[in-house]
Amino acid sequence: RHQNEQTGTSSVAKAWTGALDDLIDNVIAKTLEEHTSMDSPGLASYPDFFAAVLIMLLAGILAFGVRESSILNTIFTVVNVAVLLFIIISGFIKGDINNWNISRKLVNVSQPIQNLTTVLNETIEFGYGGFFPFGFEGMLAGAATCFYAFVGFDCIATTGEEVRNPQKSIPLGIVTSLLICFLAYFGVSAALTLMMPYYQLDTESPLPVAFEYVGWEPAKYVVAVGSLCALSTSLLGVMFPMPRVMFAMARDGLLFKPLCYMSSRQSPVLATLTAGAVAAFMVLLLDLKALVDMSSIGTIFAYSLVAVCILVLRYKEETHFVHRREPFSIKGLLRPPDRPTTRTSKNVNILTVVMLVLVLVLSVLLSEAVDSLCRKEVWSVLVISVLLLMLVSTVIIIWRQPQSSTQASFMVPGVPAVPVLSIFINTYLMVQLGAETWISYCVWMAVGLIIYFSYGIHHSVQKQRLQRTHTQLEIVHVNTVTVSSAA
Repeated sequence: RHQNEQTGTSSVAKAWTGALDDLIDNVIAKTLEEHTSMDSPGLASYPDFFAAVLIMLLAGILAFGVRESSILNTIFTVVNVAVLLFIIISGFIKGDINNWNISRKLVNVSQPIQNLTTVLNETIEFGYGGFFPFGFEGMLAGAATCFYAFVGFDCIATTGEEVRNPQKSIPLGIVTSLLICFLAYFGVSAALTLMMPYYQLDTESPLPVAFEYVGWEPAKYVVAVGSLCALSTSLLGVMFPMPRVMFAMARDGLLFKPLCYMSSRQSPVLATLTAGAVAAFMVLLLDLKALVDMSSIGTIFAYSLVAVCILVLRYKEETHFVHRREPFSIKGLLRPPDRPTTRTSKNVNILTVVMLVLVLVLSVLLSEAVDSLCRKEVWSVLVISVLLLMLVSTVIIIWRQPQSSTQASFMVPGVPAVPVLSIFINTYLMVQLGAETWISYCVWMAVGLIIYFSYGIHHSVQKQRLQRTHTQLEIVHVNTVTVSSAA
């Protein structure tokens, strides 16, 4: 979760400087590329010092106090909503429905030859025209990248203790926030692609360029200012919980203790500045696409873990103090007892691992062998069918296991089908992301694991609590033995 906020902060700051740079004729990009270019593979073309300074400036505002940052965020939000409505309405007024049905021939001749990658006279880089220029597979690849657009609704769940009726208010708030996000992104995307052909969109600052394309040049500046306000709101929003997570982890002993320091304004100053420094370092090295992809893969991975946890917890044993050795048997797997036990809980854990492996292999094959499936080649159909059969069988066996009778205010319906479907969709979206994204994410995860195993696991408050409990139990045991011997 913390990794997603770090990369999210960096990506939004990168987009902020891109929107500003477009207003001043790309002066920042041209200057930095000329004097500080980086040619290393996997890195940005130049270090974005402006974005790094922006992150540290906002980190300073957040460290100064919550009240000041919330006032600034409210102002940005009001401007953001007004400009958002202007973009959607103007886009539909000036849009051309023919931009949603561009022919392949027009795509081919509308771009310079040196920018095209053609195979058998078919355009690859700009698609094949039509409403789905990159096909169903391209749409899913775009969904994986755009997944970050729907991040943040989990913050609603953290307010459970402050809501009068959380059983009703929290699910309603989550659904409402997702619907608003969908309508906003759908409206802007539709207006943008109606105003301007998709293959001519500017990757750094698409909205101002689109309004310039349709002849509304004055609107370009209104939209650019609105984009800056929107990105500022998003940046403040994604930066706000970041130091709180670091503070909580430091308080629990998982991170370094100085990060627990609170100022007189009750703000985690060191955690805020440290989180800002890490995000600033990332924005110096990586380009916008890499940062967005890392945010997306981190978010999807985190939500997949939630689905896995639902499976594990729903089938967890209820007797925590009685530990009986239960050998594994096929009969016990197919005809389990009525109540969850240690054995059935272990069976579900093993089956969950098997299910994850099957889902991963199936997602990779579906992604790589989509052409073979379309041609109905025997090997691809056979392999996919066998994997699907194994996956369905695994899910049915999990469904057969007894569930815990523990009741909560809200429980996911349709277990295990709904969590497994969530894991499958999330895994398929992650597979759509490039190899560089996976490498970057693995490196970032490796850094986190090194910190955890070298420091966090040894200074954990929970570990110290368990050690004290174990010591007390040993003392009680020794005293009991001593009394028995004396008697």
